[in-house]
Amino acid sequence: MDVEELRHRLLHEHHALPVPESLLKRGLRLDEKRQRLALAWQESHPQHHILYPTHPCYPPLLDQISDPPTVLFVIGEPSRLLQPSIAIVGSRAVSRSGCETSYQLSKALATEGYLVTSGMAAGIDGAAHQAALDIEGATAAILGTGVDIVYPKRHNSLYNSLLASGCVVSEFWPGTKPYAGNFPKRNRIISGMSLGTVVIEANRKSGSLITARLAMEQGREVFAVPGNILDGYHQGCHDLIKQGAKLVDGVADIIEEITTLSQSHLEELHRRHHIGEEIACDLPFAPLLASVGYETTPLDVVVEHSGKTIELVLEQMLELELQGWVSAVPGGYIRLKRS
Repeated sequence: MDVEELRHRLLHEHHALPVPESLLKRGLRLDEKRQRLALAWQESHPQHHILYPTHPCYPPLLDQISDPPTVLFVIGEPSRLLQPSIAIVGSRAVSRSGCETSYQLSKALATEGYLVTSGMAAGIDGAAHQAALDIEGATAAILGTGVDIVYPKRHNSLYNSLLASGCVVSEFWPGTKPYAGNFPKRNRIISGMSLGTVVIEANRKSGSLITARLAMEQGREVFAVPGNILDGYHQGCHDLIKQGAKLVDGVADIIEEITTLSQSHLEELHRRHHIGEEIACDLPFAPLLASVGYETTPLDVVVEHSGKTIELVLEQMLELELQGWVSAVPGGYIRLKRS
């Protein structure tokens, strides 16, 4: 991490940080104490990272929105944020069927190699994260608090699992407590870093509709899962469908819609990281890479998770190995960390 560049951003680009508007209007600058705290936080643990738009792990799509965050605090593995992402959002007061829908869609997307992004809220969010974790897939929680604050408290176990196997992300300083105004602001990150946003079980007052609206404004795909027209818990989803969101009754509805966007995402990664042209233009590259963990992953597990023939897996794994993304080891493959 370039300490001088970070210091400059913290000092001169504080408009993207959670400083009271009244102070910003008066032109007050971030004090050096806070700079030191941010740098000390990053250096206090190897899982602590501070990303900025030119950082190699800054989410490529997020950099394309009108108001991307200048600084992202991350705990976990930041390279997860480079995978094509799908957001899953919805009601906190979720029904059993809504929770199961979120779980199954997230599981299917994670199996296909997509990063499942959500807000770690109760209900739909929590089910989405848990499904990806259960199959050792990729998931990222975008918080409306500091990255070191567990909210809601009931998700303490989920939070710890995300730190171990996924990542938590926030533009707010570590230690920032829950504040209602921060959650709509973080929603632009959830939608902005994702190829599309899936809304499950949302009434007309649901905060998840804010995320859907932001996704539309950002030119991203919006998907909605329909439900019972009589219970009122799906009215927001039905309104979205009337407004042009794609009706979803299975993961295939999502994947077929975002195939072209996924291709564009990989081309952007190629531009950033100089991945070999043959790999960058191969759509299954991301799902295949996502099938390999940072500990030894047996070949049969890679084949099962990727859904490819063993011949094609061996061919593409060789390409990935030559590009420095994985390494063949006794018992299978391991994924290599890249700076």
